[in-house]
Amino acid sequence: MNNLRENLKEQIIEQLNLEDIKPEDITNEGDLFGDNGLGLDSIDALEFIVLLESKYNIKISDPQEGKKIFKSIDTLASYIEKNK
Repeated sequence: MNNLRENLKEQIIEQLNLEDIKPEDITNEGDLFGDNGLGLDSIDALEFIVLLESKYNIKISDPQEGKKIFKSIDTLASYIEKNK
C-alpha cells in the first residue's frame, strides 16, 4: 500500500512536470491543491484524470467526486485501491 503512494508521488511529479519537487517533499496527507498544498490548479486536475485513466484504467466522470479523490496522496491511493 505504501508503495502505491510512493509511485503516485513520482507519477504526479512526472505528469505535471514538477521539476523542483521531489517525492519526499510531498506528504501523504497534505493537500495537493490550493495555497496550503502543492498549489495545483484545475488544469492539473485534468492531468490527474489522464494519469488515472492511463496508469490505473480508472475513469472519473463526476467533477465533485474528483475534488474529494484528489485532495491528498492518501485519498488518491485509497480511491485507486478500491477501484482497481
